Amino acid sequence: MHPIAILQAALVTALETDAALAALIGAGGVFDAPPRGRPAPYVVIERHDMRQNDGDETPGQEHRVLLHCWAGQPSRRDALAIAERVVAAGLELAPSGLVVTHAGHMRTETAIDGATGLARAAVTLRFFSE
Repeated sequence: MHPIAILQAALVTALETDAALAALIGAGGVFDAPPRGRPAPYVVIERHDMRQNDGDETPGQEHRVLLHCWAGQPSRRDALAIAERVVAAGLELAPSGLVVTHAGHMRTETAIDGATGLARAAVTLRFFSE
């Protein structure tokens, strides 16, 4: 199985099983693409990029995952509350078949979306795996 698929499956599991995040976005509120017909709040895995970062004897990868945390209203505070839980839960993942040697939060950006009027926080997480 590809390292992106392994890490992303573990990330989705970590997010979907976080009770505090579920209280903010509802059950089953983590998606690969913006859901049709479901109003915000929810979290979308917008991008997952990986590059090989091999060691002397071990193949390794650097992952950068961009998640969009959509609030159900134009409230940056609500979007940031979701983002805080995404960071907390996302950095605690335990993928089966992949060893995460480093997990970190790189940045968070916020915006009020012009098309929907809703607040969004964009969170970038970085992982190193072997």
